[in-house]
Amino acid sequence: MNTLAVNQLSTFRWDLEEDAQAYAAHGFAGIGLFRPKLDDFGIERCIELLADVELSVTSLSWAGGFTGSDGRGFVDAIRDAMTAVTDAANLRADTLVVLAGGRNNHIRRHARRTLCEALEKISVFAEEFGVRIALEPFHPGCGHEWSFVNDLESTMQIIEMVGSPNLGLVFDTYHVGMDDDVLQWLPHVCDHVHLLQVGDGRHSPLGEMNRCLLGEGCVPINEIVHTLLEHGYQGPIEAEVIGEDVEPLEYEMVLDHTRRYLNQLIESKVY
Repeated sequence: MNTLAVNQLSTFRWDLEEDAQAYAAHGFAGIGLFRPKLDDFGIERCIELLADVELSVTSLSWAGGFTGSDGRGFVDAIRDAMTAVTDAANLRADTLVVLAGGRNNHIRRHARRTLCEALEKISVFAEEFGVRIALEPFHPGCGHEWSFVNDLESTMQIIEMVGSPNLGLVFDTYHVGMDDDVLQWLPHVCDHVHLLQVGDGRHSPLGEMNRCLLGEGCVPINEIVHTLLEHGYQGPIEAEVIGEDVEPLEYEMVLDHTRRYLNQLIESKVY
């Protein structure tokens, strides 16, 4: 049974306690944690709270920025990622999400070499703690400062170059689901998907992430999710709904809509 979850970015204005209480009340079994919210709340308090409301941690976001695009040096980014690994282990998180960082004026070959070096170091450390890490590709229309890794092909190339058994990918339908050939890629990437994030949009990103309510955009969510399930994906299905289109909406309504959509999505799957 795939754990249905919500990423905390979906309820950005709430604190961690509000998130956890509301997600559980709406019938979700998991939560995708956002590190700034976790830091504000405290990891020990978080562990106790999630045990009380019976939520598992489907993901911890993010570690990364190894190219220096966020102002940190390589060593500092590695140190921060290792802190995130230990937090993920304490939280029993299903996976730690990693972002490559922007190119930061590097040539692409150097940026990729830097990323692979970082992932090799983090993977070895994460294996000791039993933590899986997952590289997330970002659509170039909204994420050039976050990641120079923009599609499934380049993500798979990096995973193969690193060659770690606990390194996989985040398949976010908003970032990669609008590619014309996405359905053809699914059988090849399914075994490497550690986290399936579900997001929708009315058009390709143009500057910033602007997702809409699930099912109201142009992303072929049903086909993507059902194909991954058919090929054996058993991990979490985590909703991420954020952007100007949904910002005016009440979070309770967003959660209610998301839960109903995911229920229908799973129930419509024919095995």
